[in-house]
Amino acid sequence: MAALRTPLGGLVARPWFDFVAVNTIAYWFFPLSRAWAAARTAEGSVDRFLDEVDVKPSKRQAERIKRNLKKFETVRQHMVNIEAEWESALFDDNEPLPGAALSVEHERLNQRDKYNNLRRLFIPFRLAEKVQPVRWQIPSPAEVDKVYSSILADPAKAFAPPDPMPEIRVSRRLKTATGEDYWIRFNSPSPRMNDQVIARVYEPPDAKNAPTLIFGHGICVEFDHWRGLVDEVEAMVKMGIRVVRPEAPWHGRRVPDGMYGGEKFIATAPMGALDLFTSAAQEWSVIIDWLRRTTNTPIAIGGSSLGAMTSQIISDKARHWPDRLRPDAAFLVTHCGHIEDAVVHGKLAKVWGIAKATIDHGWRTDLIRRYMPLLEAEGRPTIPPENIVTVLGDHDNVTPYDSARMLIDEWNVPAKNRFVYRRGHFSVPIGMMRDHSPVLRLRQILDGCKG
Repeated sequence: MAALRTPLGGLVARPWFDFVAVNTIAYWFFPLSRAWAAARTAEGSVDRFLDEVDVKPSKRQAERIKRNLKKFETVRQHMVNIEAEWESALFDDNEPLPGAALSVEHERLNQRDKYNNLRRLFIPFRLAEKVQPVRWQIPSPAEVDKVYSSILADPAKAFAPPDPMPEIRVSRRLKTATGEDYWIRFNSPSPRMNDQVIARVYEPPDAKNAPTLIFGHGICVEFDHWRGLVDEVEAMVKMGIRVVRPEAPWHGRRVPDGMYGGEKFIATAPMGALDLFTSAAQEWSVIIDWLRRTTNTPIAIGGSSLGAMTSQIISDKARHWPDRLRPDAAFLVTHCGHIEDAVVHGKLAKVWGIAKATIDHGWRTDLIRRYMPLLEAEGRPTIPPENIVTVLGDHDNVTPYDSARMLIDEWNVPAKNRFVYRRGHFSVPIGMMRDHSPVLRLRQILDGCKG
């Protein structure tokens, strides 16, 4: 990250990087992630692992897999143990020794990063056999119809804030170079999740007067579990913005057994998109409610890619929410106009083969589009166009740029709030490491809002 803030970042933040990134992610990271997820399920068993990845190795390869699974289990157990220590140090009633919570957090991140990097164990296997990037679990049209057909006439029901709101637990605070960090957690109000939501809160020193940005991450991105990821949050906090970063459904601590972060969103299309966005909207309403009760400053919603699309949906569906739950501003990075444009026509969606997978399981275009109104805008967003900041790359083919441009034209987002670069989906965030203009514009907008 330090290097990306130097002139080197300017060389990387170019469309050539996106070509490399897309192909590396599509043909290496996702297949290796599938093998990593299979190892989670296998718990050391070679037969279970091979069943999960659906390949037949040679005898020599099988021996190597056995050794690697043993290494995997050793690291996984260390990770499980430190996660338990972290839970105790951050959330238990008993006060830990001075500095203990911070020490456990550093060790948790180290162990989790090491665990995630075990994907490398399967590189030789990936070279020898083609591991598919997704283990498909496509539901039938009848299964989706059973869950969502009853609310097609009134989509607002799927996004309604819970009443009463779930209880929020707040962790101990950790001193950082930019202020204080802590976590909040609560039971997901969505019946489709049945798990706990957790969000990391980054607070600047003057937290009392700090406006807040709820900032969602991209698909398969798990910021709280890797070291060294390109991260815009540090600059935001330095500018005096409190950032709340929730883990999206099926990511981070919410990953289902036998899957990698974000895989369920892809593997269960189109149910995955319906479940994730309706659940995330309800969950963000809980966070907004908590912020309104505990702070008196403006609240923006935003994110990159998947997080931006979540914010986009909320900015529309919030028209049915109480006034106090409606966000004041939006900060959208690498988004597009319609969910369909990303999950059907986007570059990664084509690599995953979502269209073929759904067709093979009985889905026709007309059946899928029957449910799209749940995720489409009913009109102009509830957030005034002058309070919306958008950051785009005109070479973005993951969340297609033309789709986003048409949307912000329709929304009448003013020119001074549009930041369009000659970049693609992955080079846009890298460029933001050196160019803070979009964040500065957001801060100006928030300064003009009333809490």
